[in-house]
Amino acid sequence: MTDVRDDQLDALVERVTDDPVAFDGLHADATEDGYALAIDGTEVDHEGLTESEFREALTEDLAPYVTNWYYWQVTVGDSGRHRRAFLRHAEAAEKHPVPERYDALRDGMETAWGEVLITATLGEDGERRYHVRHEDDAGTDAEHLDAYDDPLDARELATYDDRGRYRPLKTAPSLVSGWVFPDLDGRDAVETLDVLYPASIANWNREREGELDVTHWRETAERQTGIYDVIEELPREGVEWVASACCVDSQCLKRREWQYDEGDELEADGGTGTFPCREPCSLVVAAARKWTKLEEEETHTYEFELTPSEKEQLEEIVDSVADGRVEEIREADVYEGANRYRARFLRSKRFDDEGNLSGTPTHPDDHEEANAAEHDDH
Repeated sequence: MTDVRDDQLDALVERVTDDPVAFDGLHADATEDGYALAIDGTEVDHEGLTESEFREALTEDLAPYVTNWYYWQVTVGDSGRHRRAFLRHAEAAEKHPVPERYDALRDGMETAWGEVLITATLGEDGERRYHVRHEDDAGTDAEHLDAYDDPLDARELATYDDRGRYRPLKTAPSLVSGWVFPDLDGRDAVETLDVLYPASIANWNREREGELDVTHWRETAERQTGIYDVIEELPREGVEWVASACCVDSQCLKRREWQYDEGDELEADGGTGTFPCREPCSLVVAAARKWTKLEEEETHTYEFELTPSEKEQLEEIVDSVADGRVEEIREADVYEGANRYRARFLRSKRFDDEGNLSGTPTHPDDHEEANAAEHDDH
């Protein structure tokens, strides 16, 4: 049973006196003939109530409607539309009537956000509380996790991965686990998520409202200056490779919405993330600069001697590095092409002392000049 505080009821009566209330199935008004009260989907439909009768009706079975109205219209309010939209999403407010939601909130309503799990619960007098943790810790008792209560503590959690390496991309699927924010209000819950995934809630809501401002590749490239202005020279095919390398679920939790240009979509997979990516990020731009320089090189034909298994092994090594699987391959996994001992064996067999595959130099002309100079010295 949800109780109504006097100040909650007073706030509703005061609001109804000024303007009719129609919110989440609750309809209330004050007229010359008295107070009117109705609830969608029920037989509640009263008119001509005195203020005391109006108050009495709202403190019994209809109490959840009052506390729900108070939470959303007074506690949360309309000042932060992105925050409000997300918190209502977290309890599926637009899909279920108040009584159903309150029952679900008592058990906890979960929302996945990147690698994070947010659980909305029902607090005292209809207030909501929020529990935030890593999805990998979903079944772990909170007492076994490091507890935090300040949203800014999430900065440290988001800075390094579980191997202590700096995370330049906050939306990379490498957020550490083992922590929990066990009891947050709505404002702090959203702020925590904003620290973990900057601007993700705002962009998610802008997209829902049809207001997401997308900056495509060509516009991004054209506005670069300094050392990055070179990316404008990257051919369209190269942009496809950039998107394929960087903007997929295994590398980033965002869903790429930017294309090569307005009306010119890329074929590369854009991912399936909950929140959108509205423009090429700084990491993509930095990587594209390197690839633009590399793509300026002319192709050369090299001849190597490899067994079929060795060729396949080189392909497996590239795949394993590209997919981030190298750390998963144990020393005993000798049937894996990227196994460390397999790779060392191949290096011993096929690479010369200068690191050239099959003794073939990358730049044959430079190699010949160096050998000639060495010969002249003797």
